[in-house]
Amino acid sequence: MDTGLNSRPYTIEFADEQQLPVDQDTLQKIAEAILSDHGCVKAELSIALVDDPTIRKLNAQYLDHDWETDVISFVLDESPVDPDDRDAGFSMSGQLIVSTDTASRVANEIGSTLANELALYVAHGTLHLVGYDDQDEDSITEMKSAEREYLERFSIPCLNREG
Repeated sequence: MDTGLNSRPYTIEFADEQQLPVDQDTLQKIAEAILSDHGCVKAELSIALVDDPTIRKLNAQYLDHDWETDVISFVLDESPVDPDDRDAGFSMSGQLIVSTDTASRVANEIGSTLANELALYVAHGTLHLVGYDDQDEDSITEMKSAEREYLERFSIPCLNREG
Protein backbone atom coordinates (compact mmCIF):
# COMPACT_ATOMS: atom_id res chain seq x y z
CA MET A 1 0.00 0.00 0.00
CA ASP A 2 1.26 3.46 -0.94
CA THR A 3 1.36 5.70 2.13
CA GLY A 4 2.09 8.83 0.08
CA LEU A 5 5.56 9.17 1.61
CA ASN A 6 7.17 7.63 -1.45
CA SER A 7 4.63 8.74 -4.04
CA ARG A 8 5.15 7.10 -7.40
CA PRO A 9 3.88 8.74 -10.57
CA TYR A 10 2.64 5.42 -11.94
CA THR A 11 0.06 3.04 -10.62
CA ILE A 12 0.38 -0.28 -12.43
CA GLU A 13 -1.96 -3.06 -11.45
CA PHE A 14 -2.04 -6.63 -12.68
CA ALA A 15 -5.10 -8.77 -13.21
CA ASP A 16 -3.64 -12.26 -13.51
CA GLU A 17 -6.42 -14.44 -14.88
CA GLN A 18 -4.32 -17.33 -16.13
CA GLN A 19 -2.26 -20.21 -14.71
CA LEU A 20 1.36 -19.67 -15.88
CA PRO A 21 4.00 -18.17 -13.54
CA VAL A 22 4.77 -14.52 -14.37
CA ASP A 23 7.42 -12.09 -13.11
CA GLN A 24 5.23 -9.02 -12.72
CA ASP A 25 8.05 -6.89 -11.30
CA THR A 26 10.08 -6.95 -14.52
CA LEU A 27 7.00 -6.27 -16.64
CA GLN A 28 6.16 -3.28 -14.44
CA LYS A 29 9.71 -1.89 -14.72
CA ILE A 30 9.61 -2.10 -18.52
CA ALA A 31 6.28 -0.27 -18.68
CA GLU A 32 7.51 2.39 -16.24
CA ALA A 33 10.69 3.00 -18.25
CA ILE A 34 8.75 3.48 -21.48
CA LEU A 35 6.20 5.79 -19.87
CA SER A 36 8.92 7.86 -18.22
CA ASP A 37 11.07 8.15 -21.33
CA HIS A 38 8.13 9.34 -23.42
CA GLY A 39 7.03 12.19 -21.19
CA CYS A 40 4.30 10.50 -19.19
CA VAL A 41 4.43 12.14 -15.77
CA LYS A 42 1.49 10.29 -14.23
CA ALA A 43 -0.18 7.05 -15.28
CA GLU A 44 -2.68 4.47 -14.22
CA LEU A 45 -2.08 1.27 -16.14
CA SER A 46 -3.84 -2.05 -15.87
CA ILE A 47 -2.11 -5.14 -17.28
CA ALA A 48 -4.42 -8.13 -17.68
CA LEU A 49 -2.71 -11.50 -18.15
CA VAL A 50 -5.15 -13.78 -19.92
CA ASP A 51 -5.39 -17.01 -21.91
CA ASP A 52 -5.98 -17.31 -25.68
CA PRO A 53 -9.77 -17.80 -25.54
CA THR A 54 -10.11 -14.60 -23.51
CA ILE A 55 -7.87 -12.47 -25.74
CA ARG A 56 -9.59 -13.83 -28.83
CA LYS A 57 -12.98 -12.80 -27.44
CA LEU A 58 -11.69 -9.31 -26.54
CA ASN A 59 -9.94 -8.93 -29.90
CA ALA A 60 -13.21 -9.72 -31.68
CA GLN A 61 -15.30 -7.55 -29.37
CA TYR A 62 -13.16 -4.41 -29.46
CA LEU A 63 -11.13 -4.64 -32.67
CA ASP A 64 -13.31 -6.81 -34.91
CA HIS A 65 -10.48 -9.37 -35.28
CA ASP A 66 -11.61 -12.96 -34.74
CA TRP A 67 -8.27 -14.45 -33.74
CA GLU A 68 -5.86 -14.74 -30.84
CA THR A 69 -3.19 -12.09 -30.57
CA ASP A 70 -0.24 -11.34 -28.32
CA VAL A 71 -1.24 -7.99 -26.79
CA ILE A 72 -4.04 -5.45 -27.08
CA SER A 73 -3.57 -1.92 -25.79
CA PHE A 74 -6.13 0.75 -24.99
CA VAL A 75 -5.57 4.37 -24.07
CA LEU A 76 -8.51 5.10 -21.80
CA ASP A 77 -7.64 8.72 -21.12
CA GLU A 78 -4.75 11.02 -21.96
CA SER A 79 -4.26 14.68 -21.23
CA PRO A 80 -1.41 17.20 -21.23
CA VAL A 81 -0.16 18.27 -17.83
CA ASP A 82 -0.09 21.87 -19.08
CA PRO A 83 -1.94 22.54 -22.36
CA ASP A 84 0.23 25.62 -22.92
CA ASP A 85 3.53 23.75 -22.47
CA ARG A 86 3.94 20.67 -24.68
CA ASP A 87 7.21 19.80 -22.94
CA ALA A 88 5.50 19.50 -19.54
CA GLY A 89 4.43 15.94 -20.35
CA PHE A 90 1.13 14.15 -20.14
CA SER A 91 -0.90 11.94 -17.86
CA MET A 92 -2.74 8.86 -19.01
CA SER A 93 -4.72 5.85 -18.06
CA GLY A 94 -4.50 2.75 -20.17
CA GLN A 95 -4.86 -0.98 -20.33
CA LEU A 96 -2.82 -3.82 -21.75
CA ILE A 97 -4.30 -7.26 -22.29
CA VAL A 98 -1.57 -9.87 -22.74
CA SER A 99 -1.97 -13.50 -23.75
CA THR A 100 0.30 -15.81 -21.78
CA ASP A 101 -0.84 -18.74 -23.96
CA THR A 102 0.43 -16.97 -27.07
CA ALA A 103 3.64 -15.99 -25.29
CA SER A 104 4.25 -19.58 -24.22
CA ARG A 105 3.51 -20.98 -27.68
CA VAL A 106 5.68 -18.43 -29.51
CA ALA A 107 8.52 -18.84 -27.00
CA ASN A 108 8.58 -22.57 -27.74
CA GLU A 109 8.52 -21.92 -31.51
CA ILE A 110 11.43 -19.46 -31.52
CA GLY A 111 13.57 -20.85 -28.68
CA SER A 112 12.79 -18.09 -26.22
CA THR A 113 11.21 -18.12 -22.77
CA LEU A 114 7.78 -17.20 -21.49
CA ALA A 115 9.30 -14.37 -19.44
CA ASN A 116 11.11 -12.90 -22.46
CA GLU A 117 8.02 -13.06 -24.68
CA LEU A 118 5.85 -11.44 -22.02
CA ALA A 119 8.45 -8.68 -21.64
CA LEU A 120 8.32 -8.10 -25.40
CA TYR A 121 4.51 -7.98 -25.38
CA VAL A 122 4.40 -5.49 -22.50
CA ALA A 123 7.03 -3.34 -24.20
CA HIS A 124 5.11 -3.49 -27.48
CA GLY A 125 1.78 -2.65 -25.87
CA THR A 126 3.20 0.18 -23.78
CA LEU A 127 4.91 1.65 -26.84
CA HIS A 128 1.48 1.71 -28.51
CA LEU A 129 0.14 3.60 -25.48
CA VAL A 130 2.78 6.33 -25.89
CA GLY A 131 2.13 6.75 -29.60
CA TYR A 132 4.04 4.14 -31.58
CA ASP A 133 2.23 2.21 -34.26
CA ASP A 134 3.11 -0.60 -36.62
CA GLN A 135 0.96 0.13 -39.65
CA ASP A 136 3.70 0.53 -42.29
CA GLU A 137 7.31 -0.52 -42.85
CA ASP A 138 8.84 2.62 -41.31
CA SER A 139 6.69 2.48 -38.18
CA ILE A 140 7.32 -1.28 -37.84
CA THR A 141 11.07 -0.64 -38.00
CA GLU A 142 10.77 2.13 -35.41
CA MET A 143 8.64 -0.08 -33.13
CA LYS A 144 11.06 -3.02 -33.33
CA SER A 145 14.01 -0.76 -32.60
CA ALA A 146 12.28 0.65 -29.51
CA GLU A 147 11.28 -2.85 -28.33
CA ARG A 148 14.88 -4.00 -28.64
CA GLU A 149 16.15 -0.91 -26.80
CA TYR A 150 13.89 -1.47 -23.80
CA LEU A 151 14.43 -5.20 -23.58
CA GLU A 152 18.21 -4.75 -23.78
CA ARG A 153 17.97 -2.19 -20.97
CA PHE A 154 16.73 -5.05 -18.77
CA SER A 155 19.15 -7.63 -20.26
CA ILE A 156 16.34 -9.46 -22.04
CA PRO A 157 17.11 -10.90 -25.49
CA CYS A 158 14.72 -9.60 -28.15
CA LEU A 159 13.69 -12.51 -30.31
CA ASN A 160 10.62 -12.53 -32.50
CA ARG A 161 9.20 -14.37 -35.47
CA GLU A 162 9.67 -11.45 -37.83
CA GLY A 163 13.40 -11.20 -37.25
